Amino acid sequence: MANISSLLDEHRAALSADFKSSFESLASTLDSIHSTITDHGQRIDSLETNAISVDEHLQHLEDTCSALQKDSESLKLKVVDLEGHSRRQNVQIIDLPELIESPRPTVFFSQLLVKIFGTEILASSPKLDKAHRSLVPKLSPGEKPWFHRFQVKDLIICEAHKRGSLLYKGHMIRLFDNYSPDMLKQHIEYRGPVAELYKRGYKPGRRHGSCPLQRRFNLSRIKYEFLSKQPLVH
Repeated sequence: MANISSLLDEHRAALSADFKSSFESLASTLDSIHSTITDHGQRIDSLETNAISVDEHLQHLEDTCSALQKDSESLKLKVVDLEGHSRRQNVQIIDLPELIESPRPTVFFSQLLVKIFGTEILASSPKLDKAHRSLVPKLSPGEKPWFHRFQVKDLIICEAHKRGSLLYKGHMIRLFDNYSPDMLKQHIEYRGPVAELYKRGYKPGRRHGSCPLQRRFNLSRIKYEFLSKQPLVH
């Protein structure tokens, strides 16, 4: 009996030692898991903070880009307008033979315009500040006289449009406004709407001192001005 009791005590002690060892191992594992979870939580918090910071930076960049885009569009319009003003006194003449302008092109073109349009349009030879041949192949020659006064240039262009065909020493020549590429694109864009305005009885005109493509017309005694085709026809 004493042996059985002693054996039970030994087993009890062994089981107790095993349970204690197992609990200690489990506690150590739980501590490790808890430490890992805590570390992951800290990392997630850090990632969330960084994500919020990045999102704020992106929002700031988007706002900045949007503001820069608006400034760019505004500056682009101003550049087009300034280039239009710089070309306002220019006229382009094409289909003239090579070297016909002589050593003094300003004098030649001033006299040429009087011969073409007559003294009823030009009472005297218009003053030209400069004239030069454009950089185009010789098969398609062109000249760009620079008028001292843009009003004279506008008068000549208007008369050229009225007459359609112009003849000089047996050569059919054509006169055009010297638009920049951007302004020419705008001109093409609203050519249809301007024609529609004429069809409806309105007569859009160009305001002196403005961009050559800036037009205006009156409706119910209210003046409207536009630089693009969008607000024209609804």
